[in-house]
Amino acid sequence: MKLLRAAFLGLLVTGLAPAAVLGAEDFSPAERALFMTNQLAPLKPPLTLNYAYTKSGSLEEGFTDKVAIHLRARDGGKCCTANADFLGGARRLSLPEVEAADGNPVILYFLERDIREMSRLTKGQSNYFRKRIRMAVYQGAQINEVSLPYRGKTIAARQISIEPYLDDPLRARFEKLANKRYVFTLSDSVPGGVVSIRTVVSAQAAAAIPLLDEEMLLDGASPAPRNP
Repeated sequence: MKLLRAAFLGLLVTGLAPAAVLGAEDFSPAERALFMTNQLAPLKPPLTLNYAYTKSGSLEEGFTDKVAIHLRARDGGKCCTANADFLGGARRLSLPEVEAADGNPVILYFLERDIREMSRLTKGQSNYFRKRIRMAVYQGAQINEVSLPYRGKTIAARQISIEPYLDDPLRARFEKLANKRYVFTLSDSVPGGVVSIRTVVSAQAAAAIPLLDEEMLLDGASPAPRNP
């Protein structure tokens, strides 16, 4: 996981102030929560984390699908080696096995798919979208404490929200998608630490349905509030 995380963060670091990568004290609270927390430590492998995935909106056809993160013990019994079944059929995302996962790789897997989709829809470069997401997590994230239902009980959670493209100087190239909002809902009370990840591209008219609305939701959880 450290290599995957480092690769993802490294690709995003271009254009940030040097202080952002010099030491752990320079990482933002959102970066720590999303990319630097050992969310798998409490788990006892082998086990599978299951998520429902839904896509809707007026821009293109929606779908429902599944994501499964398979965890097995590393040498010595520690958690975990991870591999994923991320969506199915023609939508299936080919992803590498993570030999030494600590954070839940589902966050990076979701973002990898999102970046590929942004590139497909806009013909833009993947590394550009990676950089914008990293910059937003580093310096523009909002963090809110919330309570959510999970398997019949109420749990405490944090919602981390970013809007990477609102102040993008190149947003005119993909204006239709420029208001895209990402909401990561995390909780120590659920296995794997990730309750849901949602992205929304609002329509121009306030009352219209979103252009795009995608959410990945942990099995047993309820959808995040629609206006976090």
